[in-house]
Amino acid sequence: MRLESSPSPKFSSLNILHTESSLGWGGQEIRILTEAAGMIQRGFQVRLLSPPEATIYKAAPKWGVPVEGLPIARKNMTGLLALRHRLANSDADVIITHSSTDSWLTAVASLFLRRPPPMVRLRHLSTPVPTNFPTRWLYGTASRLVITTGEGIRQRLIDVNGLPADHLLSIPTGIDLKRFSPGDQNAARLALNLPIGIPMIGIVATLRSWKGHIQLVEAFSAIQNQKAMLVIVGDGPFLDTIQKRLVQLDIPPDRVRMPGSQENIPEWLQALDLFVLPSYANEGVPQALIQAMACGLPVISTPVGGIPEMIDHGRTGILTPAKDSIALAKAIDDLLDNPQKCRQLGQAALIQAREKGSLDGMLDRMVEALSGVIKRH
Repeated sequence: MRLESSPSPKFSSLNILHTESSLGWGGQEIRILTEAAGMIQRGFQVRLLSPPEATIYKAAPKWGVPVEGLPIARKNMTGLLALRHRLANSDADVIITHSSTDSWLTAVASLFLRRPPPMVRLRHLSTPVPTNFPTRWLYGTASRLVITTGEGIRQRLIDVNGLPADHLLSIPTGIDLKRFSPGDQNAARLALNLPIGIPMIGIVATLRSWKGHIQLVEAFSAIQNQKAMLVIVGDGPFLDTIQKRLVQLDIPPDRVRMPGSQENIPEWLQALDLFVLPSYANEGVPQALIQAMACGLPVISTPVGGIPEMIDHGRTGILTPAKDSIALAKAIDDLLDNPQKCRQLGQAALIQAREKGSLDGMLDRMVEALSGVIKRH
């Protein structure tokens, strides 16, 4: 998957190693591959270490990202020894860890190396970080820098975990603005075999509980416009639960499309009238939200994690209380009844995405941050 990115010859010798122990798939894994592919296109050396059974291991070659399989899915001696051996024979300038397991394995393995590469912990989620001594060591001493995907996550690590402000940096995920942009809605619907001329509400997200699919389905069942259609793009462990709730609410099957995981996300977004992401936990700044805004869509979401950093309520989007299906239904009705308001929100969302959500902006900040870590090391 080729990404648009500008070269950075000044840092062409940068050698980056990523670790990811997660076996699943979602925004975190997409951020890793997006960033890695962008860095490679800028001329940097990048390699990913992950369990061979992980989804990201199988996906990496499609993104042009070199990947090696290591048994690091669990915190055990096998993974520790494998990672220690790999790092002992690495010429990486810096190592970026992404999940709890690979972060711990990397930190402990580094203790047994004479000159390990400096470790950067990239924190994707807004879930609370433990305040115990071992975790403070991991984030404060073992990590030369902690990067978060949202300012809210960074501030919590300062306020609750007591980490120094200059040890933390917020770098939200960027997207390819050449790929995600406004398009012809009718053309997109024809290509996707979707009906033309009816309001279409959609969500693009891994099917997990905290993404708020159930709240969206409940809100959809309560909206006034009975011709509107709901589009749920994505796959995941919550699929059966969503399908059962659709049946319980007696929502006609012809008013819902669930195409599963899709590669042509821009086209699906361009086919929509309204994008809704009612997450209630764990979010940084969701990529799908930025993608929808970059396509010029009016968006409805919740004040969770880093979402308010992209949505200024009433100006660049609408925020409704988390887990409140009634408030969500009212917000959807309000926008469907006000085309002018939709257009204004969509235009403001597009400007916001272009100013704050670009891939090149993310890569520039990552290069600067990593170069600073290497220089200090």
